[in-house]
Amino acid sequence: MVLKNMQRHWQLYLLVVLPLLYLLVFKYIPMFGAQIAFKDYNVVKGMLGSPWVGLKYFQQFFNSPNFGTLIKNTLFLNLFALLIGFPAPIILALALNEIRQGFFKRAVQMVTYAPYFISTVVMVSMIIIFLSPRVGIAGTVLKAFHMEDVNLLGIPEYFRSIYVWSDVWQNTGYGAIIYMAALAGINPQLYEAAKVDGASRLQKMIHIDIPGLMPTAVILLILNVGQLMNVGFEKVFLMQNPLNVSTSEVISTYVYKIGLLGANFSFSSAIGLFNSVINLALLLIVNFAARKISSNSLW
Repeated sequence: MVLKNMQRHWQLYLLVVLPLLYLLVFKYIPMFGAQIAFKDYNVVKGMLGSPWVGLKYFQQFFNSPNFGTLIKNTLFLNLFALLIGFPAPIILALALNEIRQGFFKRAVQMVTYAPYFISTVVMVSMIIIFLSPRVGIAGTVLKAFHMEDVNLLGIPEYFRSIYVWSDVWQNTGYGAIIYMAALAGINPQLYEAAKVDGASRLQKMIHIDIPGLMPTAVILLILNVGQLMNVGFEKVFLMQNPLNVSTSEVISTYVYKIGLLGANFSFSSAIGLFNSVINLALLLIVNFAARKISSNSLW
């Protein structure tokens, strides 16, 4: 039966081949290398010839003086980004949905969506220039108010705010597209019934728009929480400097420095595997909670 279906619909199965190959080559085969975390990896002996050491490198990471700082920085940065960045596209989508003028609506969409296409390197370069105490906009504003020039990127307490708010500016417009698509799928008869009942725009938003967005929002929230221990390496690493390293050093940058620059592959693999296990646990917990509370979940 299965072979007959494959022969009859071979074009559809052919379309699935490339995505499956991508998952196999880049997602599943690399899992074989996770055993490096449990071995004293030696480049000469190779992965199979290196001796097993069990949980040695996990214990080394847990006993490291940097363990608490890395976990705190990674969690705080991600929680801050989730708290600010997750509702921002929803608010923008709700606001755009209320705009009736086509030209103004398209203009706002273009202005908010355009920053998404700026590469990370260019984005960080812009941030560094804008916040430069000598030539940046921040320095000019401080001078205009006769305030002392301050290198904002050199103050550890400001790093998280700069990272998160610049990320909101860059990604909010793109994230709003998904929610606008969800709003477009709401039954127009609901709005007509609300209008007949005399509902205001705010009441329509609360009782029609937001419930219509909830299934999409819950799924995206689960996916975001599943990545809670993962911070975009490129942006953090490029914004990092010796002055703000106390708050900008996260797990991904630490793994890069230890694993690639320090050539300690087993130790960095153990950290990466620990990070992945925590993300998986968070994903399962949030998915279970979402299924119990709202009946919307990934599975």
